Amino acid sequence: MIRAAIQILANSVGLLVAAHLLPGIHYEGSFAYLLLAGLVIGLINLLVRPIVAFFSFPLIVLTLGLFYLVVNALMLYLAAALLSGLSIDGCGQAILGALIMGLVNWAVRLVAGEEPADRRRAR
Repeated sequence: MIRAAIQILANSVGLLVAAHLLPGIHYEGSFAYLLLAGLVIGLINLLVRPIVAFFSFPLIVLTLGLFYLVVNALMLYLAAALLSGLSIDGCGQAILGALIMGLVNWAVRLVAGEEPADRRRAR
């Protein structure tokens, strides 16, 4: 339960940072709206992203993992389509936003002391 709350908060903070750094990502509302957006992004990453990543696996391998940025950008676009207060102005902005959100998620997990998945499985 705590890990899910950390993930929602990390997605919210990542979206906030991306919206402040990139001129093509906009949201309307307060931090409560960002928490809702973080929840939606988390659910999309939990349910949709594994399916898209599975079917795009040949492209991910062919581009040495760089296509995974496009997959993350598509998930961000999907979140913007589901949320009326979130808008993204282009593919490049979505890719950069997904990259920023990924870096913020990594930093929040590092600060929270959450172990990487490969270390959790090794125990």
